[in-house]
Amino acid sequence: MTLLYSDGDVAALDAPFTVAAMRDALLAAYEGRLVAPPRAAAPLGGGRMVLTAGHLTGQWYGYRSYDTFGLPESEQLVVLHDACSGAVRAIAVGEELGSRRTGGLGGVAVDALARPDAATLGVVGSGRQAWTQVWAAAAVRPLREVTVHSRSAARREAFAARVRAELGVPARAVGTAAEAVRGRDVVVLATTSTTPVLAAADLAPGTHVNTVGFKQADRHEFGTDLLDAADVLVTDSPAQAAAYAPPMLAAVEPYAGRLRDLGAVLAGAVPGRTGADQISVFCSTGLAGTEVFLLDRLARVGATPR
Repeated sequence: MTLLYSDGDVAALDAPFTVAAMRDALLAAYEGRLVAPPRAAAPLGGGRMVLTAGHLTGQWYGYRSYDTFGLPESEQLVVLHDACSGAVRAIAVGEELGSRRTGGLGGVAVDALARPDAATLGVVGSGRQAWTQVWAAAAVRPLREVTVHSRSAARREAFAARVRAELGVPARAVGTAAEAVRGRDVVVLATTSTTPVLAAADLAPGTHVNTVGFKQADRHEFGTDLLDAADVLVTDSPAQAAAYAPPMLAAVEPYAGRLRDLGAVLAGAVPGRTGADQISVFCSTGLAGTEVFLLDRLARVGATPR
């Protein structure tokens, strides 16, 4: 029987479970067990259909599809096939699986790269992606305060209230991005901005930064000043980073030679943070196959769709 999951079902996933699944996915990709090619896109006139696919060798294969038409009821689709029979084991429809997957990857990056004593977090952005980044970070570090800035005062106030209510972490909305990130141990950028929202000079020594929004040469929520300041520069998919068109800022020289694979850091094959004052930056690309990886874990624990 094919299991069908909605956003409500996926929202029941807790952060430690999701972060652990994404850690396993990154290691599987680094070890060659998860085949995860860069995303593919089909131009359709006025928008595109985008496909990411993955194959966990001998266990499953599947894909996620979404569009860029910007329609009000547009939804993502994630499909999980059994690798032995080809049967469809599970389907997820909606936005939550992709968002929580991205949050989980960010949580792995914070756990691997932020200082062990990191306890304050500043976030620029107040949407779904910003929320899951904070949600996952709170699972890997004992946060004592979150500061949030976004363009809408109402949305940032609501975001801070949600952090207090659902995560039990003191949180406050602030009037500028600089105020949100200044002196923070961990910084999250999760905006739709096509121009930089952060100045690297506002970061304290030892800060770890997760970037989730636009990061290409023609549109980017951070500038090259952040990459210049980074002592440790990491991504979840070097292949995807190199495949962006136009290129991803961190995947071109002089930065490409410094860009490390988060899976390799987890495996101990390359170093991550080696000093308390280093600035580390994680450029999230969304490793292909990770939505299917998370759907498989959801189905394996016996979660029954409502």
